[in-house]
Amino acid sequence: IVKRTDMKYLFAFASIVLFYSCASDDEVQQTFNLWEGPMITFEKEVGADPNDSLSQDRITDAVWITRGNSGGQIYNIAAEPDATKSTSPEGTRWAEGTLSEVETLTFTSFREAVGMPKNSVGKQLVMHLEEADVYLGVEFISWSSGQSGGFSYMRTTEN
Repeated sequence: IVKRTDMKYLFAFASIVLFYSCASDDEVQQTFNLWEGPMITFEKEVGADPNDSLSQDRITDAVWITRGNSGGQIYNIAAEPDATKSTSPEGTRWAEGTLSEVETLTFTSFREAVGMPKNSVGKQLVMHLEEADVYLGVEFISWSSGQSGGFSYMRTTEN
């Protein structure tokens, strides 16, 4: 014997299964939290103290991008004391591409995405802030050499 309440749940389940089996791939999409607001430029000047808040791009409470003065790559000073080649900036994942391509991009570490950090200049990148689950567009403008720690980029902001 099937109770009336059981039939209601069975009907709801069957409706969901029918919807997803009939829906095209375009109708069943993952949604992404994209920051597509106006671009801003961040610059850490050559030799500037990475511990100074003016030398950090404080994107969220958990992600503050900077670079040390002994060379190397960018790192998240809010989560790590210095850059680690294979994982920095901690709490972020990166891909070469644009926000309009985010569904097809493969996200990796910064170093894996750009190769040598100095080669990041001019590349269109997407940074994924893992904790906030936010995606923003980034384009590096400059990368200083000679263990001076300078760099600059433009990035999108929250809508």
